[in-house]
Amino acid sequence: MKDSKENAVISKATIDRLPLYYRTLKLSQEEGIEIISSDELGRKIGVTPEQIRKDLSAFGEFGKKGVGYYVRELMRNIGEILGLNRKWNIAIVGVGHMGWALANYSNFSSQGFQIQAIFDIDSDKIGRYINEVEIYHIDKMQEIIQKCDIQIGIITVPAVYAQNTATRLVEAGVKGIWNFAPMKINVPANIHVVSEDLSVGLSSISYYLSRQDG
Repeated sequence: MKDSKENAVISKATIDRLPLYYRTLKLSQEEGIEIISSDELGRKIGVTPEQIRKDLSAFGEFGKKGVGYYVRELMRNIGEILGLNRKWNIAIVGVGHMGWALANYSNFSSQGFQIQAIFDIDSDKIGRYINEVEIYHIDKMQEIIQKCDIQIGIITVPAVYAQNTATRLVEAGVKGIWNFAPMKINVPANIHVVSEDLSVGLSSISYYLSRQDG
C-alpha cells in the first residue's frame, strides 16, 4: 500500500464505503476488468467519483491520472486497509434462525473470517455441527474462545440475553462484537461493536414507501 496516512482521522462514512469498493472491485475482477476509472466505479456503487477519490486519498495515492485504478492492485490495497489480508476467528452465540443463517454463510471464509465455534444453551443443539463447526454449551465459552484464539463474537440471542452474552464474550477475550440483538449493549471502550437492528432498516423502508403511497 502506498504512502499510508497512519495518523489521519478517517470518518466512519469513509470506512463504511470501503467494503462497497472492495466488493465492487472483486466483482469487476471476476468480469475480467483490469482497469477501472473512478467514474465507472462510482456508477456501479452509486457514489460520486469525487467522493471515491477523496475516500481513497485518506489512505494514500492510488491509481494513475488519465488511466484509472488497476483493479487487482486497488482491491489488494483496500483489503489490507480493512484487514482482510488477515485471518479473523469468529464465534456465534445463539442458534436461532439468524445464527443458523450466519453459520451457513459461505462468503465469510473467502474474506478471511473463519467461524471456529458456535454457542447455545439448548441441550438438543449442543454437540451438533453446522458446516463442520461444533455447537458448544455457552458455559464453555471462555475455554473455547481462548483455545481457538477467537477475536470476534456475533450475538444472535434474544434481546433479554444480549447484555449478559456481550459481557461473557468480553471476559472471554474477544476484541469485537457484531450484535444482532435489538438492543444496545454496554462494553468497555476498547471493544468495537457494530449493531444490526433489522427492524430499523425495514421501518426506514416503510417510512419512505408510506410517503410515496400518500
